[in-house]
Amino acid sequence: MAPWPWAVEAAAAAEAPLDRYSPLSCSPPGMVVKAFFPTCCASADSGLLVGRWVPEQSSAVVLAVVHFPFIPIQVKELLAQVHQAGRVGLAVLGTWCHRRQDAEERLGPFLEGLGAIFSHEPWLQLCRERTSGVWSCKAIRQQGPARPGVKDQVMLVFYDQRQVLLSQLHPPAVLPDRQAGDATAGAEGLAAVFDTVARSEVLFRSDRFDEGPVRLSHWQSEGVEASILAELAKRASGPVCLLLACLLSLISAARTCRVFKLRPLSFIWSKLSVCGQLGHRLEQLALVFSTQKAESPAQLMRKANVLVSVLLDVALGLALLSWLHGKDRIGQLAEALVPVADHVAEALQHLLQWLMGAPAGLKMNRALDQVLGRFFLYHLHLWISYVHLLSPFIEHILWHVGLSACLGLTVALSTLSDIIALLTFHIYCFYVYGARLYCLKICGLSSLWRLFRGKKWNVLRQRVDSCSYDLDQLFIGTLLFTVLLFLLPTTALYYLVFTLLRLLVVAVQGLIHLLVDLVNSLPLYSLGLRLCRPYRLAAGVKFRVLEHEAGRPLRLLMQINPLPYSRVVHAYRLPSCGCHPTHSWGSLCRKLFFGELIYPWRQRGDKQD
Repeated sequence: MAPWPWAVEAAAAAEAPLDRYSPLSCSPPGMVVKAFFPTCCASADSGLLVGRWVPEQSSAVVLAVVHFPFIPIQVKELLAQVHQAGRVGLAVLGTWCHRRQDAEERLGPFLEGLGAIFSHEPWLQLCRERTSGVWSCKAIRQQGPARPGVKDQVMLVFYDQRQVLLSQLHPPAVLPDRQAGDATAGAEGLAAVFDTVARSEVLFRSDRFDEGPVRLSHWQSEGVEASILAELAKRASGPVCLLLACLLSLISAARTCRVFKLRPLSFIWSKLSVCGQLGHRLEQLALVFSTQKAESPAQLMRKANVLVSVLLDVALGLALLSWLHGKDRIGQLAEALVPVADHVAEALQHLLQWLMGAPAGLKMNRALDQVLGRFFLYHLHLWISYVHLLSPFIEHILWHVGLSACLGLTVALSTLSDIIALLTFHIYCFYVYGARLYCLKICGLSSLWRLFRGKKWNVLRQRVDSCSYDLDQLFIGTLLFTVLLFLLPTTALYYLVFTLLRLLVVAVQGLIHLLVDLVNSLPLYSLGLRLCRPYRLAAGVKFRVLEHEAGRPLRLLMQINPLPYSRVVHAYRLPSCGCHPTHSWGSLCRKLFFGELIYPWRQRGDKQD
């Protein structure tokens, strides 16, 4: 057989991605039949080739070999059962001959005669010599006008039936325009092969020791014992999932009660991170214990990812709980909490006293400096008094908070984030006071600057218009502008210091939220499949040349390309309830410059201030 340049190029690119596999969807000037043959049937006895014909790709997907003796009506009944179960049209594609001795060559005319009973176009004849290992492939057309100068040829592609059955083919990644057409056509051809094997799963369920009316050769499982245990587990999981689904529905109904929608409770529910994480955990459990069957492999994979994520989260939470309760670490933490709060308060007090003097040699407005310093010191003393008032109850509070780790590590981390927000509430208040005062002065200076230029802000049209001012207005504006301009450095210094402290607290909370998002959204089950069974997540295939000699059919071995880890995470990433930055760096810097309040990590759907 003369070599086909297009086929040799595809076969030689053993490590090529899916976009190089245009040979599966194009044809040379002659009619080329691509026969996908399972490797498990290479040593099977002679018989009939059962599979599916894909006319768009000129491909024949062989699924099994029916051995002698058989009754044709029983073979047709088996194909009808598979078609009814998997909605895939199977047919007898041809014959398979595995010659042992020269005496078996008399099977040739008999096998050729089976084409009259199982009519199919084209009729494949695959043969292998057991002693020499020589393969011969023919595609015979009984009907249709002959095409002069054109000879049908067969390209034999071996595939692992078990891997193709268990794998899930993913669409190719975004490709350049010049390769997009070939990649799409190749993906469609591969999808037809994978879909045919997957929808014919009922054909592979028969036990290898089953003495049925039709004897088949195809991939067989290890036995029926594992399937029996799996079936018992499925039947037992039904009532359990139904009971848990009812309990979760009751909890969800209680959550949507009007009492929890009142102003104080709804405000607390929206601001506390632990409440959002508990709501997300409730949605995860409702998905896992749902009685509805997954309609697609993607939904099944999502359920498995959520289940593994919840189990790992709870296991890490229990490990953290056991560590906290071991050696009385909660008591040690409670005893160290009040001294740490006193140390932080003392550091803030020294900072305020430094700002009330001459910080870094800057000349401040003494009156405003003293007022602001005493105002912040008063709030700081109030906060320290509040912490000392709660000090007898801190250990009990930490003990009950530690129990939240039973619900998962993410719940414990969310609780830790809320505790940090409560312990640094005075820093938040300082930041809000400084930002509001600084923003007020910036807005006043900008308005007075427009007054000097004869402009004003038109509130109705939301634009700057020209305006004429009299002498009194200009005089008063000049006085106010001078006062605000000379008081601005003092206010800006307080705003800068407390903004840096606030950003430090927000950065710590942001790291905690990112860790919570990582645990919630990481598809652990998919990553485990990619690590242990890479063929389960297929990004395409690659071909390896087994035989390419003149006068013999081209034989290729189809191997599965595993999906890259980055695409696994991108394709199966779980939704999370975490917080994400709502501002770009440019918007964040602009808000900081103009004194607008910033909340870089906010809950989704929250109203922006």
